Amino acid sequence: MDGYMPDITSQRSPEVREALAAGRPVVALESTIIAHGLPRPRNLAVAEELEALVRADGAVPATVAVLDGVPHVGLVKDQLERIAEDTSVRKLGHRDLAPAIAAGASGATTVSATAFLAARAGIRIFATGGLGGVHRGWTETQDESADLALLARTRMTVVCAGVKSILDVPATLQRLETLGVGILGYGTERFPGFYLASSGEPVDWTVHSPEEVAAVMRAQDTLGGPESALIVANPVPEAEQLDPALHDRVLAEALTECHERGIGGQAVTPFLLDHLMRQTAGASLEANLAAVRGNVRLAARIAVARIASAR
Repeated sequence: MDGYMPDITSQRSPEVREALAAGRPVVALESTIIAHGLPRPRNLAVAEELEALVRADGAVPATVAVLDGVPHVGLVKDQLERIAEDTSVRKLGHRDLAPAIAAGASGATTVSATAFLAARAGIRIFATGGLGGVHRGWTETQDESADLALLARTRMTVVCAGVKSILDVPATLQRLETLGVGILGYGTERFPGFYLASSGEPVDWTVHSPEEVAAVMRAQDTLGGPESALIVANPVPEAEQLDPALHDRVLAEALTECHERGIGGQAVTPFLLDHLMRQTAGASLEANLAAVRGNVRLAARIAVARIASAR
């Protein structure tokens, strides 16, 4: 490690740099779903599809990743292909960025790393699938995602389908409240359940249009104070959700197997997600992608509405 730290603002793609300079709407996208969340070669097709959806709704996509120790906010075609095809690409959370940069490593960014780098680059809106959160059995393991603490100190509007349903959703919502992270239910009074349209947990505030979200963002800026995030919880359409009974049965089986095999720590989440995908014959993956598509479209519309309201 030679200690070199690149100027992150200089690593924006030409398209993203020009859009930000011109005051056009930009939406950040994570790259972990491309490198680690989907089978090849479908992952590249999905990455290109998500960027196209952002453009179709009038915004510029900024997929975030680290390549050879350099953070990139916005990827050109060959960079996107590399993230999708290079099996040596690591998974980078916020805490991994400094070592990865110093070592010249390449990695796909999680929610925490994407939000951090996007905010550094001047982007305010980020679309993803589901957030991390408080893990089941927290009282014994003290295990919670780094996403939560990072969002508590990063002024970013995150459009997501709630938190991953394998987590302790009520505890995660309590933790977000403690951290001062605002939550808006988009067209719903129930917090989404990632694969499911509803987790059964209520939300305190519901909005029904991108313009309403943009108004809340303006109010955040006017109030000042802690630089915390705003979560826009956008449920997957009921017609595209995973069958709730199947979800509950398979998740219960996965949790039992996880306990019996002594799987813990960072190995829990990938084990549970893989179990769900295999035991639902891929239906959980399709529900995940349906949620991501909806979140990307909504994020682009919010970005457009925010720019329009500022004029």
